[in-house]
Amino acid sequence: MSSLVNEDLSQHNDDWPDCTHTPGGCRIVGGYECEAHSQPWQASLNIGYHFCGGSLINDQWIISAAHCWMNPWSQLAILGDHHIWQHEGTEQYMSVDAIYWHQSYDYQTLDHDIMLLKLAHPVTLNKFVKPIALPMACPKAGDMCVVSGWGNIYTDSVFNPFNLQCVDIPILSKKACDESYPGQITDTMVCAGYLEGGKDACQGDSGGPLVCNGELHGIVSWGVGCAQPNYPGVYTKVCALLPWIHEIITNY
Repeated sequence: MSSLVNEDLSQHNDDWPDCTHTPGGCRIVGGYECEAHSQPWQASLNIGYHFCGGSLINDQWIISAAHCWMNPWSQLAILGDHHIWQHEGTEQYMSVDAIYWHQSYDYQTLDHDIMLLKLAHPVTLNKFVKPIALPMACPKAGDMCVVSGWGNIYTDSVFNPFNLQCVDIPILSKKACDESYPGQITDTMVCAGYLEGGKDACQGDSGGPLVCNGELHGIVSWGVGCAQPNYPGVYTKVCALLPWIHEIITNY
């Protein structure tokens, strides 16, 4: 099992970890360049380079995967970005004031793989920076969703794109998920993708959004390889953690 976090590619191209149990992240494989600024909730978590994704859920909170944790004072959250290495004038660079991860997070099984980042100041909401709605109910098998990120776009080599990538994938049934990962799927996880492979998230996409019908239903968490047959992507199931999310943003 591996999480999908990015590393400094200039230093680690030769020993890139397989996407099966490495803290960090994977990428979009088999997707396409998103229409610029069509995912205005997309955040890049940055420590001098992009290492994980996240989603803006209101003007001062970003949600991501707990395995993406870094010291809050060492990172920036960048919103309103499309070309990650080019200043476009739409970006907002936000300091992170505090990070809260779920008290039941298990770094070995990636159960409860969720964290909330409180920004030092509210963002300015505009057409480039908007929050994504939290879900009203849990997703159903067959629902079509979009995953976005700046992670690796190939299954057998490392190439992180400059522009935000998207891929369209369906929610899978719990039965299909359990059959792909016997004994590993908990109530805080949901699978999405194609059992034949070819489309998935990968290194650098960790923590990013799985959006279905205009709501945030998943957080890129882990998988075996990237876009491999019979190993769909596993996402933190946002609907299962709504009480915790509301508790944190209300109390802090």
